[in-house]
Amino acid sequence: MKNKTIAVWLAFIGGPLGLHRFYLHGMGDLLGWLLPLPTALGLYGIERVQKNGMDDQWSWVLIPLLGFTIACCALTAIVYGLMTPEKWNVRFNSSAAPDAAPGQTNWFTIGAIALALLVGTTVLMSSIAFSFQRYFEYQIEEAHKISQ
Repeated sequence: MKNKTIAVWLAFIGGPLGLHRFYLHGMGDLLGWLLPLPTALGLYGIERVQKNGMDDQWSWVLIPLLGFTIACCALTAIVYGLMTPEKWNVRFNSSAAPDAAPGQTNWFTIGAIALALLVGTTVLMSSIAFSFQRYFEYQIEEAHKISQ
């Protein structure tokens, strides 16, 4: 039986590593194995910023990958958490009754939804702001090169 609360917390905390996908779909889930790729690329972008400084063009491409992955996993946690018990049990616990306990929402589920909304929104907006800021700064630098 797949518990909704566990799936929501795994999507929120371990989502960028695909833990929720492995919990719900098994170790053979391709998307679960692909999720760490943008996470690792984003972490590599952070490492490049620390090594090369903010002028590194690859960093403003790679860092948002981490942010968007975290935001998508937070959105997944919210969707799982808001799923009705009947829909949850039909989708993930097909042999159980539609109102079985693993599909029920409790306060731990609500807490995960609230945290996922808070963190996911913050990370998404930060990623968008970082990307656009670096892009426009790059455009201004290139315009200065042309005008000289």
